[in-house]
Amino acid sequence: MRSDVIHTLLVANRGEIACRIFRTCRDLGITTVAVYSDADADALHVREADLAVRLPGAAPADTYLRGDLVVAAARAAGADAVHPGYGFLSENAAFAAAVQDAGLVWVGPPVKAIELMASKTRAKELMTGAGVPLLAPVDPATAGPDDLPLLLKAAAGGGGRGMRIVRELDALPGELLAAAAEAASAFGDGEVFAEPYVERGRHVEVQVMADAHDTVWALGTRDCSLQRRHQKVIEEAPAPGLDEALRTRLHEAAVAAARAVGYRGAGTVEFLVSAEGRPYFLEMNTRLQVEHPVTEAVFGLDLVALQLRVAEGEPLPSPEPPQPSGHAVEARLYAEDPARDWQPQTGALLTLEVPEGPGLRLDTGYTGGDTIGVHYDPMIAKVIAHAPTRTEAVRLLARALERARVHGPVTNRDLLVRSLRHPDFAAARLDTGFYDRHLADLTAPGAGDPATAALAATLAEAVRGAEAVHLAEAVRGAEAVHPTRPGGPAPARFGAWRNVPSQPQRKRYRSEPDGTEHEVAYRTPRTGVPEPYETPGTRVLAVTPDRVTLEVDGVTRHFAITAHADRVHVDAADASYTFTALPRFTDPATHTAPGSLLAPMPGTVVRLAEGLAAGVTVEAGQPLIWLEAMKMEHRILAPASGTLTALHAAPGHQVEVGALLAVVQEDPAATPVPVPVPEETA
Repeated sequence: MRSDVIHTLLVANRGEIACRIFRTCRDLGITTVAVYSDADADALHVREADLAVRLPGAAPADTYLRGDLVVAAARAAGADAVHPGYGFLSENAAFAAAVQDAGLVWVGPPVKAIELMASKTRAKELMTGAGVPLLAPVDPATAGPDDLPLLLKAAAGGGGRGMRIVRELDALPGELLAAAAEAASAFGDGEVFAEPYVERGRHVEVQVMADAHDTVWALGTRDCSLQRRHQKVIEEAPAPGLDEALRTRLHEAAVAAARAVGYRGAGTVEFLVSAEGRPYFLEMNTRLQVEHPVTEAVFGLDLVALQLRVAEGEPLPSPEPPQPSGHAVEARLYAEDPARDWQPQTGALLTLEVPEGPGLRLDTGYTGGDTIGVHYDPMIAKVIAHAPTRTEAVRLLARALERARVHGPVTNRDLLVRSLRHPDFAAARLDTGFYDRHLADLTAPGAGDPATAALAATLAEAVRGAEAVHLAEAVRGAEAVHPTRPGGPAPARFGAWRNVPSQPQRKRYRSEPDGTEHEVAYRTPRTGVPEPYETPGTRVLAVTPDRVTLEVDGVTRHFAITAHADRVHVDAADASYTFTALPRFTDPATHTAPGSLLAPMPGTVVRLAEGLAAGVTVEAGQPLIWLEAMKMEHRILAPASGTLTALHAAPGHQVEVGALLAVVQEDPAATPVPVPVPEETA
């Protein structure tokens, strides 16, 4: 008999995870309630919910992190349960207690379990007693050369915040201070601990699900080794290349960890597996994980439905979990530029279309036409593929991403495709240093054909322009017969020069984001169908404003064309391209003064270098300004040694992309250095 039947559920979260939880609620007949900040007023999770409650403000600290406002929202909407999703308040014991104190069902683990696992240092002490394998902690005060390299971690942290790798003892004091400051800023707790850094280690985790009737499931393993900034990018289940003995040891350790804290609901026990195959406990996440869909696919389960079942007091369906089947891989599609230090991107997401088909799943909090703002994580979507074998699942996912139409901010889509097809990934040679070793190759110019894509864009634009001219002429003709002013003359038409259509025309584009320029020549003969000029081996088979078919060296290729203002998106079978149309003549106003430091993205200035003011001397590479955007902190570095002649940034200022932050006048006697890409510090 159920003790707490859930009829109306509030999700104390946003975006993709809120939409995913709502999907299960709809299947179960549960009314859904969203909460939203002012920045999310038109967000997909708000549109999909049955009810929604505004949390005034935009920043997370004023909205999604205000547990008191969330509880009040649940009461106002008549909810009887709260699901925290992941991130924000999902592992906040005080919030879980407040939900229960308000008489609401908490869809999560017991408050005590959250408290015990909230601090990584306390969790490790507890796991020692439970017999879970651990890395021996290192006291930074007594660390010596033999202890290097060290990994500094925030005790209350996650998502890579407050984490530093130290390879030299001289750097340890400064890195400790930096890690503690970042941890205090991100989590309100500056405690930092140190442990050995395992080179070439793998991040392997075990999904657990437990009920209040003494049943604990270990739902296989996941490999999450492909990470950037200590945050996951590609995940898969089961973790490949583990022998049966190691899998059994990981499962047993995960169950022991869950039982040690009286766990209930969905949780994840994370391990670091050394190159020699030795596992070490990292932490237990007392919530649902971002990568939970790969486990759902392999085990044929709905983990959110099981969370709700357990929260209602029901037992898990059986003493043992179902048998796994096949392999699943998930890729996180981010609005970021991997080639430029993973800079997060913002702006209008004009198009988001991912192929549908057997074995494919899309979890997202966006649709085409939404805006990616500066306040939250830059993840656009998760694309998941499930197939009988790992090879088939990887191939299916790579092809789905390749065929996706994603127009708007720069994304990591190409990086994901190349990662999935990289020989090391295909051979399951996985570790957390994958991107450290391969990023340059994975972000180098690809083997596509941007010149032909630019030609397709040009031909489509020529047809689009011709159709616009014909329409305008038809309108003018109608106005000549039926003047706009009764009894008055027809609108005047003034003469103007124009290029002769049959003569060669030229169009210039800049490829985004690498900045390569392409010039395309074409002509429009008497047939009215534009054709390439000075492009041997290429023949036009069909052309419309949104689709072009070309025969290139005997091979027929199709191009989908989408124009948005001065940008043109070209999607081909094997690659996608974004071009910005360039004017025929350069606008001198677009140039900035030498030494100008421009904001690489919209964000908030969080601090300045000590003593920074106009007139001070700076050194090349010196951090001058710290900018926070989309949950990440970036340093703006001096491009050269010289004098700071202007400073327009101040802590708390909101700046737009391209905003002038400061100007450094180079000292002619100093050796110039290239302008560095702002370095991300989180």
